[in-house]
Amino acid sequence: MTNPPITELTTRARDVFRLVVDAYLETGQPVGSRTLSKLAALNLSPASIRNVMQDLEEYGLLASPHTSAGRLPTEQGLRLFVDGMMQVAEPSAEDRAQIEASLADGGGPIESALAQATAALSGLSACAGLVLVPKHERVLKQVAFVPMSGTQALVVLVAGDGTVENRVIDVPAGLNPSALVEAGNYVSAMLAGLTLSDAMARVRREIEAERIAIDRAAADLVSRGLAIWSSDGADRPVLIVRGQANLLDESAVGDLDRVRQLLDELETKQEIAGLLDSAREGSATRIFIGSENKLFSLSGSSVIAAPYHGSDGRVVGVVGVIGPTRLNYARIVPMVDFTAQSLSRLIR
Repeated sequence: MTNPPITELTTRARDVFRLVVDAYLETGQPVGSRTLSKLAALNLSPASIRNVMQDLEEYGLLASPHTSAGRLPTEQGLRLFVDGMMQVAEPSAEDRAQIEASLADGGGPIESALAQATAALSGLSACAGLVLVPKHERVLKQVAFVPMSGTQALVVLVAGDGTVENRVIDVPAGLNPSALVEAGNYVSAMLAGLTLSDAMARVRREIEAERIAIDRAAADLVSRGLAIWSSDGADRPVLIVRGQANLLDESAVGDLDRVRQLLDELETKQEIAGLLDSAREGSATRIFIGSENKLFSLSGSSVIAAPYHGSDGRVVGVVGVIGPTRLNYARIVPMVDFTAQSLSRLIR
């Protein structure tokens, strides 16, 4: 049976479902009908509660790990709860103060502040903290193309911050050496002061409009030379992870295989970074629950992530936490959101 929208559940079913989820997120244990019957808010007999829980199980919202062990929410049930029933509030004054204190030192590199905020978020959430560092948009200062052989050239890029990097590119056999000089002069004179992405866009526009002030061979060298750094930077996201030890708490003792798998996933930062990068597309906090993302199909983990913005209002990175699906979503979601807002203010 397909999962119903929350509005199609009866009031009784919604009440029972909410209490099961609340109890599970607090204890991590399956919830039985007798436990729920003792709650004054329900005023239902254990038999009536069992019937409702059976209906919720048929909907795919609850599951029973053992015949007499009570029920716990499925990943689909958690998604329904998060999207349709969860009530979030502002982070507490203590949580806000701790997050802001982690960013108060100032004066150091932005990566240091990001790491401190991530550590604070990890400690408050009892999860592992994650932050995707802004991709560093280097500004061009000078580029030179140096012949190495008949089919290769060395591209030397000097960035506005003084860093120098070299890359080897293939060039057509028999290319006139003057094309190399012309390409380097064009970049240094016409594109200096632009970021790589802006320089690439300008070169493409001028080539398409046939307005580029160099010949076709030199223009091709410029395009391929700039593309080397653009693709290289995009393929190397910087991911900071703090608080992995939080994943090894007492509740993990009976679930070591899942925790081991999650720790392995955290070691493979490229894939986690790719997941966080997808959260850049939205303006609000995103929640990834368990096998909704194939990366966590084995570890059954959840990620709560929010984008943060630079001085121009554009998304520059993502901050969040990762832990078991049994997270206190109502508390952690606003905490992650507040951290993202704090980072945005810091960067501006």
